[in-house]
Amino acid sequence: MTSEGFKWTDLSTGDPSPLRDFYAEVVGWSVEYVDMGGYSDYVMKDEHGAVAGICHARGINEGLPPVWLPYFRVQDLQHSLSACKNRGGRVTLNPTPCGKGMRYGVIQDPCGAYAALIEESDKP
Repeated sequence: MTSEGFKWTDLSTGDPSPLRDFYAEVVGWSVEYVDMGGYSDYVMKDEHGAVAGICHARGINEGLPPVWLPYFRVQDLQHSLSACKNRGGRVTLNPTPCGKGMRYGVIQDPCGAYAALIEESDKP
């Protein structure tokens, strides 16, 4: 089983607007607003396109610490989540759809760091 590589990163916090503005100014990212039904999260873009998300710590993001959450591509999400558990980590979010043909889960490794694993396929 090989990794598919780095995919994305998110930052979830109670008040993402100041961070949106911070990273727009400091890194030079532009902002795309994403309607979340009563509030907006933000897709941050560079000259090549979307690179990160800055999100409210609500819904499935509730309870995540306010740190950058990397998303790593994997070939088989279920295998990777099982391997996480077998190697001393824990799954904090079970497989969740996140776009056409994509699903992801969030893990916490044995030292406590969080990461998301994302599978891009047509698997149910």
